[in-house]
Amino acid sequence: MPGRVCVIVNPAAGRGRGARTLPAVREAFAAVGVSDVRTTEAREDERAVARRAIDEGFTTLVAVGGDGTWGNVANAIIASRADVRLALVAAGTGNDFAKTVGAPMNDIALTARLSVAEGSDVRVDVGRIEDQYFLNIAGFGFDIAVLEDTTRIKWLRGDALYLYSALRQIVGYGGVDIDVGSHARQRGNSRHLMLVIANARNFGGAFKIAPGASLSDGMLDAVAIGDASAMRRIGLFAAAVRGTHGTKAGVDVEQAAKFFLKFSAPPAYETDGEYRQAKSDELEVVCVPAALRVVAP
Repeated sequence: MPGRVCVIVNPAAGRGRGARTLPAVREAFAAVGVSDVRTTEAREDERAVARRAIDEGFTTLVAVGGDGTWGNVANAIIASRADVRLALVAAGTGNDFAKTVGAPMNDIALTARLSVAEGSDVRVDVGRIEDQYFLNIAGFGFDIAVLEDTTRIKWLRGDALYLYSALRQIVGYGGVDIDVGSHARQRGNSRHLMLVIANARNFGGAFKIAPGASLSDGMLDAVAIGDASAMRRIGLFAAAVRGTHGTKAGVDVEQAAKFFLKFSAPPAYETDGEYRQAKSDELEVVCVPAALRVVAP
C-alpha cells in the first residue's frame, strides 16, 4: 500500500544531484499516493533515518542517492531483520549496484509505481566485512587512493570524476601488500595494485570489474590485480572498462563464499564508495545469501 512507502533522499549525493532530483522525486511519488519524503543532513545519516522509518512500520524504503546511500539504507534494513524492500533512485556518482540488479534507477516515475506494487522485487545476496554490509563491492589499495583523490577534485562529477582520479593515481600509487585466501586456496602475501571483492559486476561508474558476478549465487568474486609498471597499469585500466582484465597477466579472479585477508597493519578500505578504517589487520569478507529484497521489474 502507498502509505507503507518512505522515500529517503540524500541531498548531498552526486555533489548536489540529490537535492536537484528532489522536486521530481516528490512529484513522481505524490502521483502514486506517497507523501512521506525525508532528507538526510549528514554523512551516513541515511542509516538513522531508515531505522526510524522501519520502526514506524514502513515496508518499502526508497533511497535517492548513489551506491553509498543505497548501501547505508540497506545496512539499516538488514540489521533490523525486518522484511523491508529497498528501491533505488539514482542521484550519485557511479550508481553501480543498480546496473547489476536491473533497477530502473533513472526512471523515477516507474520506480514510484513499482514501489507501491506487490511482488515487484528480487532477493539478492550482500557482502559483509567487519560490521558493514555492502551491496556492490569492498575495495582495497588503488581504489582507496582514487577515492581519497576524488575528494580533492571540485570541477568534475559523475563517471568522469572517477576516471580522471584513476588516471592521476595510475603513476603515483605505490601498491599494498595483501595475503588473500579462501577455503579453496591460500595465495600468500604479495604486492597488489588493488583488490576488489565484488558482489555485483560494475564499479567506479565505468568499470566492469567482475563481469561474472551474480547477485544470487551465494558467492563473492575476488579480483586481485598485482602491482605493475605505469604502462601495464594503463593497459589494465583500459581492459577493466571493457571487462576483459581477467585474462591479463597478474590478474587473479576467484569466486568463493568467504575470503580471508591479512595486511601488515589495519587497512583503509571502502564499501559501496564509503571510506572505512579497519579495526584489525586480519579481515573476513563473507557473502550473505538472499539477504535483501530490491525493487525491480
